[in-house]
Amino acid sequence: MSPAVLGIDVSKDKLDVILRQGEKQRHYQVANTPSGYERLVEWLQRARVEELHACLEATGHYGEGVAQHLYEQGYQVSVVNPARIKAYGDSKLRHNKSDPADAALIALFCEREQPTLWTPPEESVRELQALVRHLDDLKNTRQQQRNRLQAGISSPRVRADLEALITFLDKQIEALLREIERHIGRHPDLKQQHELLKSIPGIGALTAAVLLGEVRDIRGFGSARQLAAYAGLVPKQYDSGSSVHKKPRLAKRGNAHLRKALYMPALVAMKYNPLMQALRERMAKTGHSTMAIIGAVMRKLLHLAYGVIKTGKPFDPHHACSATA
Repeated sequence: MSPAVLGIDVSKDKLDVILRQGEKQRHYQVANTPSGYERLVEWLQRARVEELHACLEATGHYGEGVAQHLYEQGYQVSVVNPARIKAYGDSKLRHNKSDPADAALIALFCEREQPTLWTPPEESVRELQALVRHLDDLKNTRQQQRNRLQAGISSPRVRADLEALITFLDKQIEALLREIERHIGRHPDLKQQHELLKSIPGIGALTAAVLLGEVRDIRGFGSARQLAAYAGLVPKQYDSGSSVHKKPRLAKRGNAHLRKALYMPALVAMKYNPLMQALRERMAKTGHSTMAIIGAVMRKLLHLAYGVIKTGKPFDPHHACSATA
């Protein structure tokens, strides 16, 4: 007998799940918390589920807890790019949009498509991801306080407090950058991949660290396009017969942390990376917008990242095209 299938629709505060056992289908909802995960497992046990293939979308850290918990309970888990679920729903002409309906679609996708099984990242990668995300949070907080100062604060006391807070955040950020560097240096595999990524013009030390922390294992992707889809950097086409023709735009259904991390490097690469300069010029001549060009450069950077990690060789502009094929 094939294992039961569990489709999980993840949101910040709750999990909607659909359990498929043969012809039977039932819905359950729990909080997206450790105690909620325990309740989910108890519910599965009451349903006499022995073998289970659970599936959820890769929606950032909101789904990591339940994926880890189910994996530790011995269940099979797949974490799928949201773009694949969206495309599957479109192929089924799905019209209903609700959390239970999304969970049912994910369960059906899991049952029919049998996606690749997920395994938790190594502890070194999990720690790196935590560090780079904390760094992003600190930088966001610092910018918020800078904005408050620039907006004009009349109270001397408040200005002094804000300036002290910004100084404190500066020190925290500097210390965290040093810790990220030390962490990568303590793990030979991370260090090697970090050096490979930094060989790509436009990708600096911090961007390389974010790539390694967010992607987890670049070598685990079957192609550069799959990696780009994971980041939400695959163009979405709008064509319908002869009447609907919209400009393609990024799908943006993927890892937002990756997209954010690649934006500034793309601007730098368009100035200093010959491949990106050529790409920018070609697209500009064909009338593409500035944002479309930046998106294409971000995607190309990921393709190059895939190439250097997959081959184990530093960036070489003469062989980059074949490396990312």
